[in-house]
Amino acid sequence: MLLGTLLKQLQDDRFAAEILFGLGDITLSRRAGEAGAPYGESAGAYAASACARFSADASDEDWLALMTALEKGADPAATCLRTMVDWSIRQDAEEAAEGAQAAAEGGCGCGGAGGCGGRAHGPA
Repeated sequence: MLLGTLLKQLQDDRFAAEILFGLGDITLSRRAGEAGAPYGESAGAYAASACARFSADASDEDWLALMTALEKGADPAATCLRTMVDWSIRQDAEEAAEGAQAAAEGGCGCGGAGGCGGRAHGPA
């Protein structure tokens, strides 16, 4: 299956759940759903947005890791999706940890994502 076709079909939550479960990582659908919940996204919507985020924000090392995974994987679309969703979940976890650390240190807690309403970052 082509990645573009797969991404279009992720808009159907039932199909998305089947695809995410079928990737060989039985926790991926649950983790994608949990990661998407703060944004009001289903697991499928999160997976689709994860691919867009990877395309826009992944480092050269992240792309190299994807290329390496593609060389080893049997299904390129599934390999791309799994790699990109895993990457996105890690990025969200890192941003949440940074925000929690900033809040603990007396900062705004937005983690640099702009959730502070434009106020200066750091202690008041």
